[in-house]
Amino acid sequence: MRKKRVLILSEGFGSGHTQAGYALAAGMKRMNPNIQTKVIELGSFLNPTVAPWIISAYRLTIHTNPGLVGMLYRKQHDKPLSKLTTMALHRLFYHHTAEVIEHLRPDVIVSTHPIPTNIISRLKSVGLNIPLYTVITDYDAHASWINAKVDRFLVSTDNVRRLLLDRGVYPNQIQVTGIPVHPDFWSTEDKASVRSTLNIKNMPTVFIMGGGWGMVANNRLVEQLLRWKDRVQLVFCLGSNQKLLEKMQTDMKFSHPNIVLMGHTREISRWMDASDLLITKPGGMTCTEALAKGLPMLFCDSLPGQEEMNREYFVKRGYGKALQNENVLEEWLCKLATGENIRMDEGSVPSHFDAPGKDYYSPSRCASEVVKLLDYPSPQPGVLAPHSIPVGI
Repeated sequence: MRKKRVLILSEGFGSGHTQAGYALAAGMKRMNPNIQTKVIELGSFLNPTVAPWIISAYRLTIHTNPGLVGMLYRKQHDKPLSKLTTMALHRLFYHHTAEVIEHLRPDVIVSTHPIPTNIISRLKSVGLNIPLYTVITDYDAHASWINAKVDRFLVSTDNVRRLLLDRGVYPNQIQVTGIPVHPDFWSTEDKASVRSTLNIKNMPTVFIMGGGWGMVANNRLVEQLLRWKDRVQLVFCLGSNQKLLEKMQTDMKFSHPNIVLMGHTREISRWMDASDLLITKPGGMTCTEALAKGLPMLFCDSLPGQEEMNREYFVKRGYGKALQNENVLEEWLCKLATGENIRMDEGSVPSHFDAPGKDYYSPSRCASEVVKLLDYPSPQPGVLAPHSIPVGI
């Protein structure tokens, strides 16, 4: 019997979308080692020369003009991709994507970004007969995610489900599964033990993450944190921002036995287990990982758009607070330093998944649902197979 094949498509605009793809792949293989998965950032794979330029331009815009990003997000929030965008995708990707699908012959395609969702939907409209599942990786649903050819939307919360219903998606096309996280985040380690493993002190610890591209908290916030370095352990994770890491390593104010500086790491799960508090930008993946760990969060420097919506979701439900002023951080650091336990609100993370009309989260649920869906999709007679897709679409 042939093993089931799952093709997971993403894009490199921010680390969260692809990270969700790899998390889903790892979760599915944990549940069923016989499932074969392949994760591809479609643009980088098909256009390795052009894609990095596009991603760099997007990154530069975020750094220099985040307000523009937010304005465009809000302006287009309820609008599907424009005809011009669709035409550009047609020219760049459709034929080559069809060739990739023909070569890999997946049983299911999962998309964790709107661009692959729309590309595969176009192929389905002209004969591709493979189920398409779209995983929405934020706590909001921009209209660019939505396409009638998607067989199933896997969404983070019941609120996102309602947004899709309001836009005409049929109820049986939507499942509330939560955002997938890597199996490393499905359980927690003993705090003292994991601190020993990471070779850090067993004391109140704050984990400061700068976002998918290594962006960190503003200088005023960092200065406030440093005032507590004798009483609280500070772990700064700079991600891919090697320049900033090197700059901080040569700055004497960060030279302290209770300060840890590091770049990219594959041990985020353990660092979260070792921490009592996370300070971060409200990216969908990072917040979901912290949610799986039960780690309280403080949110800083939210990008206008989906990050604002993510922050709103987590703050409303008691999973964290926005750093609106210095008093918020001062209060939480004081609690940590004096031994007071900071935790998410009681009952804010239900252990079950069947409460109707409520938001809920189980870190393995998304992978579990896709594994179940693999059991019943099958091609219908009379529909073009992938190798029959017309070249001229």
